[in-house]
Amino acid sequence: MARAGAGALLALWVLGAAAHPQCLDFRPPFRPPQPLRLCAQYSDFGCCDEGRDAELTRRFWALASRVDAAEWAACAGYARDLLCQECSPYAAHLYDAEDPFTPLRTVPGLCQDYCLDMWHKCRGLFRHLSTDQELWALEGNRAGFCRYLSLDDTDYCFPYLLVNKNLNSNLGHVVADTKGCLQMCLEEVANGLRNPVAMVHARDGTHRFFVAEQVGLVWAYLPNRSRLEKPFLNISRVVLTSPWEGDERGFLGIAFHPSFRHNRRLYVYYSVGIRSSEWIRISEFRVSEDDKNAVDHSSERIILEVKEPASNHNGGQLLFGDDGYLYIFTGDGGMAGDPFGTFGNAQNKSALLGKVLRIDVDRKERGLPYGIPPDNPFVGDPAAQPEVYALGVRNMWRCSFDRGDPISGAGRGRLFCGDVGQNKFEEVDLVERGGNYGWRAREGFECYDRSLCANSSLNDLLPIFAYPHTIGKSVTGGYVYRGCEYPNLNGLYIFGDFMSGRLMSLQENPGTGQWQYSEICMGHGQTCEFPGLINNYYPYIISFGEDEAGELYFMSTGEPSATAPRGVVYKIIDPSRRAPPGKCQIQPAQVKIRSRLIPFVPKEKFIPKTRSTPRPTARAPTRAPRPGRPTAAPPVPTPRPARPTQQPGSRRGGGRRRGRLNSATRAFRDGEVRLVRPAGLSSGSGRVEVFVGGRWGTVCDDSWNIDGAAVVCRQLGFAYAVRAVKRAEFGQGGSLPILLDNVRCAGWEQNLLECQHNGVGTHNCEHDEDAGVVCSHQNPDL
Repeated sequence: MARAGAGALLALWVLGAAAHPQCLDFRPPFRPPQPLRLCAQYSDFGCCDEGRDAELTRRFWALASRVDAAEWAACAGYARDLLCQECSPYAAHLYDAEDPFTPLRTVPGLCQDYCLDMWHKCRGLFRHLSTDQELWALEGNRAGFCRYLSLDDTDYCFPYLLVNKNLNSNLGHVVADTKGCLQMCLEEVANGLRNPVAMVHARDGTHRFFVAEQVGLVWAYLPNRSRLEKPFLNISRVVLTSPWEGDERGFLGIAFHPSFRHNRRLYVYYSVGIRSSEWIRISEFRVSEDDKNAVDHSSERIILEVKEPASNHNGGQLLFGDDGYLYIFTGDGGMAGDPFGTFGNAQNKSALLGKVLRIDVDRKERGLPYGIPPDNPFVGDPAAQPEVYALGVRNMWRCSFDRGDPISGAGRGRLFCGDVGQNKFEEVDLVERGGNYGWRAREGFECYDRSLCANSSLNDLLPIFAYPHTIGKSVTGGYVYRGCEYPNLNGLYIFGDFMSGRLMSLQENPGTGQWQYSEICMGHGQTCEFPGLINNYYPYIISFGEDEAGELYFMSTGEPSATAPRGVVYKIIDPSRRAPPGKCQIQPAQVKIRSRLIPFVPKEKFIPKTRSTPRPTARAPTRAPRPGRPTAAPPVPTPRPARPTQQPGSRRGGGRRRGRLNSATRAFRDGEVRLVRPAGLSSGSGRVEVFVGGRWGTVCDDSWNIDGAAVVCRQLGFAYAVRAVKRAEFGQGGSLPILLDNVRCAGWEQNLLECQHNGVGTHNCEHDEDAGVVCSHQNPDL
């Protein structure tokens, strides 16, 4: 159980909200980096930064110039109210457009009495705010006019949503349901993997990520999530594993040297065996001089081998600390209860099993292929191995160093580990130099071997959190979130359980040092109804990972076999708040590609739910378990109470779609795109038009290819780019300027302006070369 006990929830987590804040770009709101001038009421939280606020200010004064002075004196406040609803954290609801496929209203949804009052005083203003002819035709009909501007869900109408407690009490905080379960969403990142055991990055500025499969292959992925066809590393012929579900042996860990960009070195941890003998091996490899996306397999240098007395409890984590040393996490040797010797391997300082080891891979000494850090805690102890950094661990499965708070640096260097338990408890430890974590004397907070547990010289460190096997039976350690995109998650340690499929979190109280536990659930209702997000995952949570920017991922599978391609990598998304636009942009260093690229095709789907998606139920593996994972079936999760179909703040049905927004009334962002298509063409096809500098224009087809089409399709909410269209196949945009030419995209960019091009307005083409796209929600190859 948590050392924190049952303390009050930290302010970050607030219970009971059912609201769904969403901006007009179909993403969560944010805290503007600078106060807004026109729309100051949304300076703390909303959907506008200073750039959008400035656009609205220009529209406000342009409107003033078209209205009689006396009328403007009475109606300026109304004008500002209506314009600023684009900045509301509920803008998508106010404009009746929660998805990319529905045209927006020209005027936000108004509450009845506000609308009647405005109609009485300032109804002429609407002719300047909207080009909707139907709305104009109702100008003389007060009741019809306000019915037209109403919303089906009155919870979201302006201005009452400003004082609606259900919508505002927890606004901007991570949302928890009535059981305290934090509502998160997911984004699929990679799929078709065979027991993905690790996801790492090289810290070389390329923002590639590397996913290791248990069979002994490592795949390289580019920032746009396309995968290189040729494996980065393939040692499957020497890795010891099997198709048995839950076999713990195999390729288990990988870490890149801190100076990888200069020395090209990386380290791997895998199982090997000959006949009945098995051992773990840590080896060094170098990346090929000719191909930065492929390891030179002839460069292997064996660093360390440790004999394994059994086939389970093989450990497998490799990490480099800020000190530059390599940390190696070994299991206790297997079987059950650490039966080796008088006290077991874990309590035996002369054994390398059941330990955290620390070595220096940059030098050699004592005839070893590595050096011993001089401050290792047992250097000079003749009864101890000098590599030992910490002891008393059973089978630490997934550990991580805390990057530290991005502003203060607080927490940097803390080492978190999940240690798989025996019969009763799973635990999370903070590993310290020289620490003894109690196994086999202790399991979690309780005694396991009572004779050892009573030994006063044990001096073991207790976990920061432990949970019983009614919650889960095999912990998978995770990470403290320190990324940029989701500020509310900063400092939250997120981890999981392989057997129960639970995602969990711990939040430290900095004042007391205690840790508060919260379960993580997939968002209910509309919580995850953003384009590209999903609310479900495969149940066997194998591992967690960070990308180079610090965003957090986990890997799970639907079939825990080293040969079953059921593994998926998921990115964890907080739907309650994002960072301000532009803050988290990355500029990946270019890397030469020699292998064919396989574009990423998402396969998982959003599942409509009226309540929290229950954690997935994992059936028990049929053969040998994953690290210390019992083969008994997990407990059936306690069903959550059914929620009423209509929650406060949720939307009923599709509603009426009135007052479509057009380019004359909506403030567009530079880089936005639209498709213009001839009559009868499907909605995913058309001529590409891009918005830059206050005007729409076309794109020339010089250099236009499927990567550019992929950028456009993704912006518009489509999963697949079927074809890059040239030669004005979908008609010429003769009335528009040509804004972009020679567009060269890699496919990962957020919009066409991030691609290489000749410069806005610089072109050497005519409209008979206007580019287009064919997009689809369905995989064209199926």
